[in-house]
Amino acid sequence: MTKQISVVGAGLAGSECALQLARMGYSVTLYEMRGQQPTPAHKTTDFAELVCSNSFGSQGEHSAPGQLKWEAAHLKSFILKAAQDFSVPAGQALGIDREKFAAHVTDLITAHPNIKIVRQAVNSLDDVPRPTVIATGPLTHEPLAESLKQHFGQDFLYFFDAIAPIIDADSINTEIAWKADRYDKGTPDYFNCPMNKEEYNNFIKEIELARKIEPKHFETTDFFEGCMPIEVMVERGPQTLRFGPMKPIGLDDPRTGRYPWAVVQLRQDNKEATAYNIVGFQTRMAYAEQTRIFRMIPGLENAEFLKLGSIHRNLFINTPKMLNKDLSSKKDPWLFFAGQITGVEGYFESTCTGLMVAHFLNQKIQDRPLSIPPRHSAFGSLLNAITDDFKVDHFQPTNINFSLLPPLETPIRDKTARKAVQIKLAREGLANWEI
Repeated sequence: MTKQISVVGAGLAGSECALQLARMGYSVTLYEMRGQQPTPAHKTTDFAELVCSNSFGSQGEHSAPGQLKWEAAHLKSFILKAAQDFSVPAGQALGIDREKFAAHVTDLITAHPNIKIVRQAVNSLDDVPRPTVIATGPLTHEPLAESLKQHFGQDFLYFFDAIAPIIDADSINTEIAWKADRYDKGTPDYFNCPMNKEEYNNFIKEIELARKIEPKHFETTDFFEGCMPIEVMVERGPQTLRFGPMKPIGLDDPRTGRYPWAVVQLRQDNKEATAYNIVGFQTRMAYAEQTRIFRMIPGLENAEFLKLGSIHRNLFINTPKMLNKDLSSKKDPWLFFAGQITGVEGYFESTCTGLMVAHFLNQKIQDRPLSIPPRHSAFGSLLNAITDDFKVDHFQPTNINFSLLPPLETPIRDKTARKAVQIKLAREGLANWEI
């Protein structure tokens, strides 16, 4: 292989990846179609433009997003440094002056002698020589998406980000919720939260009255049945959920010996069983409304939400099925992917995949064994979350949270103390990553 590398897409992940590779001494060709062809979401032609929020999330020293930033700083992230240089007051969050930030990143890339910028769309994987990094994000334009489909096969992409809420397992009230499978088939993998008729009717009424988030102009679409928001199901009739995701048949409440009026099921979301998602509860309700209404579910009255539900247009790969641990294609080991297209959620998580891919590519070009971030680190946990075979059949995007970090060998009940130990292990692990 030569030392010439192509990076397609100059968002956060592509920009970070290109700058890291250039610092390592590689010649990088960075393709960006904005300037020749606009996207439905972007307003400028600057690199690393922040489309929605101007926040990179919490910087709190004892938070999972804060630990991700600590690790990125240790690895000398260009994007993090730029965000800190152009930060604005935002409490514990890293708020950013988005215009100055994007202009600065554009200047960094434009001025770098090892980076060549090509302002044109890449319509096919065949148009770029290997090694290549695809970092085109959730709105990858149609010709390239079609080329990706041909590369991976018909079912590799999800075109909608249909995320059900994810709950910290420790916050489930197991005096009410019980473990069972329908008709007691011998695999009691689900938590079941029962509702009586009055509780169900009140729940439906609150869903009807809840404030909803309207889709952006480029997200309008007809929903397919597998990704139907619960509020749309409720519009079909107040009993619809009882015959859909809240069907109680075959789930006898051990406290009564009979199945309840309705049941909300929680499915394990990771191998460690520290997180559970609410089955079939994709929604466009506002976040505050979700927290309030979902805590009406018996057994979830004190639920801590690791992620709230959403449905919006997106495009991402079933990474556990299609990509290797180094985020290269299982069909082409010199074709890498970074950013939201890999199934991470959040600006900074996308950035970190670009940083990781730069190191993976460097290892591969130098013919060194693959070294991935240690599992205890936030980087390693994020990578594990999107490459773990456990999630092949139920893969959905994720951002960094404590449920992704491995549980401690010796359990600690106090959450503050437990998180402090997890942070300590994460820092020790990342510091020892042989890159």
